[in-house]
Amino acid sequence: MASETEHPAEDLWSQWLLHRRHGGDPDHERAMRAMVARYIERVLDGARLQPGQALADVGAGEGLLALRAIERAGGALRVWLTDVSEPMLRHARAQALERGVAGQCTFLLAPADRLAGIADGSLDVVVTRSVLAYVSDKVGALREFHRVLKPGGRISLAEPVFQDEALGAQAIRTVIETTPPAALSPLMPLLHRWKAAQYPDTPETIRASAIANYSERDLLRFAQNAGFTEVHLELHIDAFPSMLSSWEAFVNSAPHPLAPPLSQIMAEQFSAEERALFERSMRPVIEDPKAVSIDRMVYLTARKAIA
Repeated sequence: MASETEHPAEDLWSQWLLHRRHGGDPDHERAMRAMVARYIERVLDGARLQPGQALADVGAGEGLLALRAIERAGGALRVWLTDVSEPMLRHARAQALERGVAGQCTFLLAPADRLAGIADGSLDVVVTRSVLAYVSDKVGALREFHRVLKPGGRISLAEPVFQDEALGAQAIRTVIETTPPAALSPLMPLLHRWKAAQYPDTPETIRASAIANYSERDLLRFAQNAGFTEVHLELHIDAFPSMLSSWEAFVNSAPHPLAPPLSQIMAEQFSAEERALFERSMRPVIEDPKAVSIDRMVYLTARKAIA
């Protein structure tokens, strides 16, 4: 496995995927990887892979989707792994070499909405996991997926929906702006600083944010606008025992690549007294055995029509 020591030059995406996603906590990392494995199996179920096909894992990250696809479909599957992060492509290539399947893989540094290195009508399947969420031109990316697919080719996508988190941050801001200071809990501004550092918190910034300006219904419409047919979408909202095993895991992890961890927010935006108040108020909530995590994921499949 490629390590941080071997490749010290990291970017936003590799820092999050390899470190900040789980905050350096082994228990949280195991829980996250188990959840990601479930996403991957569902995406590949929707892909309906056949031996000998050609697949693109767009925004491949660690390469988990592509490598699992090879395991499921066998040695005849040809796979493109694309990403905007050169460090993650290096990491994925190292994983493919370690597993002895690099000969089936082509690695392409490219954004999801400009897959210029892949020829028109050359692929059978395009898959993503948590990629379109960060792309401003989602319809443009889906049109690229449509372009590179053969007639009858399929997309199978798993994408998070962050709009509720942004609307929650906006709601806290509204409470602060409409509540007399004397009646406002001293914890409320701290909650707002935390949430507003990780998600947009005004109507204007939500509309401008790639991660927050769409709903699951928008994703279905985007796929239709890109030319796909037989579009099927499922929104899964799951509440389950919290994956965060400790306060340290909570403050050192980040919910998405564009968000700083809470530890950084507190260091930069909280006074020592505010940090103490926040931990005193929130740590019992986070470490409560009855605490829950909420996961929102959209699964979308569709087909390129046969002319």
